[in-house]
Amino acid sequence: MPTRVPITITLAGAHLIFLAGATLAQSGPASPQRGHELAARLCTTCHAVDRETSGPVRADVPTFPVIASRPWATPEYLAARIMVPHPAMPGVPLTAQEIRDIVAYIGTLKRNN
Repeated sequence: MPTRVPITITLAGAHLIFLAGATLAQSGPASPQRGHELAARLCTTCHAVDRETSGPVRADVPTFPVIASRPWATPEYLAARIMVPHPAMPGVPLTAQEIRDIVAYIGTLKRNN
């Protein structure tokens, strides 16, 4: 019985990655500009969403530039984290297009950009 939990978690994770990939593959080009606008409106309570921090930000929450620079921060991973947020992150209903836009914006914040 104990082996079912890790298998269930692994299958759930694989399913999330699949859903995130499907969300990102839908038609309609992603707009980093719209993603920035959404992030500025929805995410700034906890995250600094710009390279230059302004406004209230929780010290225990990574900034968007920090998230973008992590090696595992693929578009699919980011979309999955937005679609199924972690416990401290509020569930904000977003369309697939809005998720693509926010992920595209985060991608512009990688250190090599």
